[in-house]
Amino acid sequence: MKYMLLMQFSAAGTDFPGIETWTPEEVEAHLAFMGEVNDKLTAAGEWVDGQGLGGPQQARIVRAGEGGAPVVTEGPFAETKEFLAGFWIVDCDSPQRAVELAAYISTAPGPGGRPLNMPIEVHPVMSAPPQEL
Repeated sequence: MKYMLLMQFSAAGTDFPGIETWTPEEVEAHLAFMGEVNDKLTAAGEWVDGQGLGGPQQARIVRAGEGGAPVVTEGPFAETKEFLAGFWIVDCDSPQRAVELAAYISTAPGPGGRPLNMPIEVHPVMSAPPQEL
């Protein structure tokens, strides 16, 4: 079964500063951890995809306007308290394994090497509509 693991950043309830204030060594350690996660997933045959995402100031919200024309809302979004920082798509044997992977990813190091314990959402990737529809 495939699962999408979504790394959320939330300014509420965190006890660490934004990544823009980290030392270069702290950023390098964080990115190295993410690379190691990807390597471990690949070695286990669980890797499908994963990417870090640009911050909310780079995001765009798009809706269909009149006649289907795109209506774009651009950032920065100063009021944004939470945003999607990255994702993985994994193919693993059970929901429990997906939860284990999410917990491990949550331990990514931050300032001083302390685990960030960032929330990771776990979503099953649906391959077809449920049979009861």
